[in-house]
Amino acid sequence: MEIRVLRYFLAVAREGSVTGAANLLHVTQPTLSRQLKDLEEELGTKLLVRHSHSVSLTPDGMRLRKRAEEVVDMIEKTEAEFAVKEESVGGDIHIGAGETRVMRHVAEVITELRKDYPNIHIHLYSGNLEDVTERLDKGLLDFGVLIQPADLSKYD
Repeated sequence: MEIRVLRYFLAVAREGSVTGAANLLHVTQPTLSRQLKDLEEELGTKLLVRHSHSVSLTPDGMRLRKRAEEVVDMIEKTEAEFAVKEESVGGDIHIGAGETRVMRHVAEVITELRKDYPNIHIHLYSGNLEDVTERLDKGLLDFGVLIQPADLSKYD
């Protein structure tokens, strides 16, 4: 399974259309359709339900979408870490949290941090306790804002 094909699949899932995704990706629609068909054959399951002018995800397609997003996020995070030069303070920080009042304080801290370190890029992920801890455990987040009751024993 190639990362490029996962990115293609995610574009189709977001656009809801093979033609729309092909235009976004600057590839031809037949090329993209073939890549998706090959991916379905490789995984041995149908990922998309094709309609006349759109597509929707099957349950297996929804499962792959979640995993593909995690894989692509991890790759992008790794690439960004290596792209930062040692002598400058910069890079990407991934923070996961629920939509609570504490996010106002987090936003204020981010604003101050960016004034001193403009090469730092903050990525916020909104989710519930289970989503945030799962992403922390997989290394997709650098920080998580968790509301009690939460098992914090495995986090610094």
